[in-house]
Amino acid sequence: MKPTPESPVATSVHPSPNHGERRTGPVDLLILHYTGMESAAAALQRLANPVAEVSAHYVVLEDGRVVQMVPEGRRAWHAGQGSWAGITDVNSRSLGVEIVNGGHAGGLPAYPPAQIEAVIALCGDLTQRWNLAPHRILAHSDIAPERKEDPGEHFPWAQLASDGIGHWVPPAPIRDGRFFAEGDAGPPIEALQAMFALYGYDLPVSATFDARMGAVVTAFQRHFRPARVDGVADASTITTLRDLIAALPGRSGRTTSG
Repeated sequence: MKPTPESPVATSVHPSPNHGERRTGPVDLLILHYTGMESAAAALQRLANPVAEVSAHYVVLEDGRVVQMVPEGRRAWHAGQGSWAGITDVNSRSLGVEIVNGGHAGGLPAYPPAQIEAVIALCGDLTQRWNLAPHRILAHSDIAPERKEDPGEHFPWAQLASDGIGHWVPPAPIRDGRFFAEGDAGPPIEALQAMFALYGYDLPVSATFDARMGAVVTAFQRHFRPARVDGVADASTITTLRDLIAALPGRSGRTTSG
């Protein structure tokens, strides 16, 4: 019997053999990716190739069609060695959605409206059925900042948030002023690293702004302050991070979504 999609949003199934048993639980993360390949057909072929050893639960095509590749109860292989908030086996704790897009190597083309509408519908369905918290809906670059850039600074996180998907606050305006960059050190860097770690990023608190911290700042900007992605912790970046932390559940403040 031909398998049927688990999500009512999915339009077809293209099974991948690349999955296994979930090793830990609960499932409480949703990771969004771009495919970074020349076509949807090439991406589907790779995600179903046992030699590639990669997969995702769903793939969203440019025209809005949603393809399921791995059953939701199984551990898809989409997050690699990513980590978030102390979770190192992200694959076991997450659902993975690949969005067909050429990515940075392909010039980071715009995401078509029909595709984003389908992403919102799929994420809304997954969020409801799996009871996912808004701040647990993340970019691949959030969980692997030194290795990954997807879904990129052109991905419309604000639009998703307006439909109740993800954690978001309006980015603070970019102004001239004091900033921190690679090579800086001292108590202010230590405090900033602690803030990133509190939000969930895997960043040691070393009091030194090193390459790892630069990658985390860049990933944060791609997701939450995309107007300037430069890895420099300026006042806009720090204020946006502060406001996101304040908007986390159980803290004073107010979220703009979820």
